[in-house]
Amino acid sequence: MSEDPIGSRPSLNHPADPDEARLDVGASLFRMLSDPTRLHILWLLSGEPGDVGSLVERTGATRTSVSQHLAKLRFSGLVTTRKSGRNVIYSIADGHLARLVREGLNHADHRVTGEPAHD
Repeated sequence: MSEDPIGSRPSLNHPADPDEARLDVGASLFRMLSDPTRLHILWLLSGEPGDVGSLVERTGATRTSVSQHLAKLRFSGLVTTRKSGRNVIYSIADGHLARLVREGLNHADHRVTGEPAHD
């Protein structure tokens, strides 16, 4: 079995200083994460894909609300879809986003519970 050259593997860390384009895309991402329902949906999708019905059940939001938020997330490229029979299955777009959502909510947990910060 041959190994991939290091340069062909996706990077988990991008150390370059952000330019204007990256700052704009990052700010747009954080705006999409600023809604509690969208954040909840992304947190759920970071664990496993789901359809509208399962996301409605797990978030407690209305079907209309979940559908509207999923449309925004899809338009923004933060979720992807695939068909499974008559259902549309939503998935989080990539590992960077999944880790960001989980870390953001881990940070929130520390703030809410008063648990000391750590590296």
